[in-house]
Amino acid sequence: MIEDNYRQRGMRNKLVKKLAQKGIKSEAVLAAIGAVPRHVFFENALLEHAYEDKAFPIGEGQTISQPYTVAFQSEKLEIKPGDKVLEIGTGSGYQACVLLELGAKVYTIEYKRKLYETAKAFLPQLGYKPYFFFGDGSKGLPAKAPFDKIIVTAGAPVVPTALTDQLKEDGILVIPVGDKEKQLMLRIRKKGGKLFKEEFDYFAFVPLLGEQGWKG
Repeated sequence: MIEDNYRQRGMRNKLVKKLAQKGIKSEAVLAAIGAVPRHVFFENALLEHAYEDKAFPIGEGQTISQPYTVAFQSEKLEIKPGDKVLEIGTGSGYQACVLLELGAKVYTIEYKRKLYETAKAFLPQLGYKPYFFFGDGSKGLPAKAPFDKIIVTAGAPVVPTALTDQLKEDGILVIPVGDKEKQLMLRIRKKGGKLFKEEFDYFAFVPLLGEQGWKG
């Protein structure tokens, strides 16, 4: 049984207020962050840190993203209920839960088998049911393409052409691109078969591994 008590909900409300102060404007995104019990992704010893606005290690050299980063990427995706969304890098599964709360139909792919198996077993216990895939997310998920929206939760050296190819007309790709230390958040829209790029802030993500990412 997953516990989500009064105190934990209170901590989550404080986090939502902090994200709003940091510039997250989407009411839907703030509500989604307020709905997902982030503490259940942490071991008991780390519970105090669950609602801090920080990234945390989850093993396998990966992290659960900082809530602000999750909210920022989610807001830039402009999710509409029913959108078919591909998430590259399942990780803990926290971002996928936020996307599901926003009403998206989520396909999520993870490069590391242990993380894939953990998330696939755990998320349904919380009532969240994305479609899980194990494999090289830098190549997208051609069998299920095209997608309305694609979100990449790892830093890429370049924008993988596989991902822009799998984006629908009027679709949006949100991806951090740069070196292994820091990446610039990009939003790419496909219009009339052409790609239009917007640049936002710098972030620090774990590297996107795979054929069109960093070599493991």
